[in-house]
Amino acid sequence: MINFSKRMTELSNFPTEELAEELNSSDANSVRERIQELRTTIRYHQHRYYVLDDPILSDSEFDTLFRELQALENAHPELRSDDSPTVRVGGVLSERFEKVRHPTPLLSLANAFSETDLHAWRERVKRFLPEKRRSELAYGVEPKFDGLTVVLHYENGRFVLGATRGDGEYGENITPNLRTVRRLPLEISSGSHPVDGAAQAPQKALPPSRLVVRGEVYVDKADFTLFNEKQVAAEERIYANPRNFAAGSLRQLDSAISATRPLKLWVYQILILEGEANPPTTQRESLAYLAQLGLPVCPDVRHFEDNNFEELMRYLNEFGDRRFDLPYEIDGLVLKVDALPLQNLLGYTGKDPRWAIAYKWAGVEAVTTLLDIVVNVGRTGVITPNAVLKPVQITGVTVRNATLHNEDYIRDLDIRIGDQVVVKRAGEVIPKVLRPLMEMRQGNEQPWQMPATCPVCAQPLVRAPDEAATYCVNSACPAQLVRAVEHFVARWAMDIDSFGFKQAELFVQKGYIKDLADIYHLPWDEILQLEGYKEKRVEKLRAGVEASKDRPIHRLLMGLGIRFVGGTVAELLMQRYASLETLMQASTADLSDIEGIGPRIAESVVKYFSLEPNRALIQKFAAAGVRVAEERAVMAPSAAQPFAGLTFVVTGTLPTFTRDEAQDFIKAHGGKVASSVSSKTNYVVVGENAGSKLTKAEALAVPVLSEAALRTLASAEE
Repeated sequence: MINFSKRMTELSNFPTEELAEELNSSDANSVRERIQELRTTIRYHQHRYYVLDDPILSDSEFDTLFRELQALENAHPELRSDDSPTVRVGGVLSERFEKVRHPTPLLSLANAFSETDLHAWRERVKRFLPEKRRSELAYGVEPKFDGLTVVLHYENGRFVLGATRGDGEYGENITPNLRTVRRLPLEISSGSHPVDGAAQAPQKALPPSRLVVRGEVYVDKADFTLFNEKQVAAEERIYANPRNFAAGSLRQLDSAISATRPLKLWVYQILILEGEANPPTTQRESLAYLAQLGLPVCPDVRHFEDNNFEELMRYLNEFGDRRFDLPYEIDGLVLKVDALPLQNLLGYTGKDPRWAIAYKWAGVEAVTTLLDIVVNVGRTGVITPNAVLKPVQITGVTVRNATLHNEDYIRDLDIRIGDQVVVKRAGEVIPKVLRPLMEMRQGNEQPWQMPATCPVCAQPLVRAPDEAATYCVNSACPAQLVRAVEHFVARWAMDIDSFGFKQAELFVQKGYIKDLADIYHLPWDEILQLEGYKEKRVEKLRAGVEASKDRPIHRLLMGLGIRFVGGTVAELLMQRYASLETLMQASTADLSDIEGIGPRIAESVVKYFSLEPNRALIQKFAAAGVRVAEERAVMAPSAAQPFAGLTFVVTGTLPTFTRDEAQDFIKAHGGKVASSVSSKTNYVVVGENAGSKLTKAEALAVPVLSEAALRTLASAEE
């Protein structure tokens, strides 16, 4: 390798134009080698500076290296690369972000707010594991960063794609903006991590062929404060908190703006790893592996064995006391089962992994004046009282409204309009009124009562004797319908372009929409006569409505707004059932048999479809041409029914059968198909990438079949 000290001394004596001329005259092969050498070395020193906060070069020495690379690339533009350290400046993006489907769903976490919650989670984890595997339990504890979740894709060591979390299934392609985040390496390799005391970049080793990781882009508190101070001085917009600042900075249409923002990055989860001979088997190994690749991994991570759970609890409380001293914002800690095979065994429930939970401390409190209490009507008819507050700052956020839960909550605490009240951000997120300060009352505070009628439709409100919630039971209530339409047309449901809350409110008010299916019977000629609805706008809206008719049926199911049925649950249900018609016939027991569908979800779905107006709504969708079924070839039943009395589970990618075809084959031969492996399972049919179901089958000693063996078994039994 070239002597850097000598080379930097030589180069620092060249004026810019002479430096370019001197480099341009170099031999082409030596230039190519030198460019690659410089890129590797600069990445190494950037990692030490931005990630480890441990630079070993002075700024002037680093600038000399950087200046040489810039000059070489300018002199030899054919050797430029989009993963070079010199491309961090950014350029203009298109006017709309492209949607990107994530390789695996990005699920959220359940929350724990007390030691009791954590002990209950631990017991649930043990209950879902085979007894002989429980001795393997250990936990990792990581900060829950308060920034913007991102997904980063590397192919053969090069950063090729970056996206936001979005709705968990699809995110926004923000690759150019992410390239400006200096902590994000544009190239990785197995040997790219710094070695203590090393003055040179280490030699490179082969990177994984494909790596997809989850991380968080954030802004340090000090950088956020400094940025806002500069904005105030320039009379420009200021941001409410570091998280909003990070999110806003990354979602700029011009990546040159992102490049000026002090964005940082932590990565914390491997989603996809291919081409690695010895992949990590635990979360602790995963983080070490990511750090070895040169990706920024937070050092505030701890590991605890299951028999040290009480020590883990003490650590959570100690960390809570010092969390405000961290340079970055967090909104809790995340506990994860450490062993990846155990994570696969535990699986998911709805949208939450069973193997992880977020622990959140009691929110920071503030005192302010309760100016008024207003009620909101939700899309399910629930009437929720909300506090209108004199604005107050809590952990960097201006709070103007807070929840009061229900009528009993207000009555039991004797909360009155005009009170001085204690407010906190519950779980560091949702503002909540804790209690009134009765000792500060002046005598003019006003008691509050739940209104007798709906504030929107004026129909009488109803409260069941055994419930705390008050309802507007008028299914035609405009407030419920507007919110229901807004939910139905949203990006995560039917994704109707150009249709939002304003359109929902207007069309309900005009009487165009009386139920969700009326969206597909809108009077377009009348809409053309409305102010602001010119032909081009109406045509775009109409095209969006027509395009939504062919959405996958799980999107329609989610759009119905059934309680507890989000995107993940809707997909689980429609993977089992070919149509909404067959789903409507399912019992609570049938639905509860699906992995990830608990009794509460099953009961909610069955209750919804037991109501005739809801069943009629599905027929109305079908009549309008909306997809309510997936086309599947039906296999003729076998006369012998050799699988009668047997229960099968299908997992992985089979050679010739699709998952549905394999299930149809089993049913045609008299068998039953379950979605989860249990002691009652007779066979598990496996293909490639079988995952947790195969692991669980092995743990329970359930026989495993290939597709060929399944066909042979059917023939042998006939």
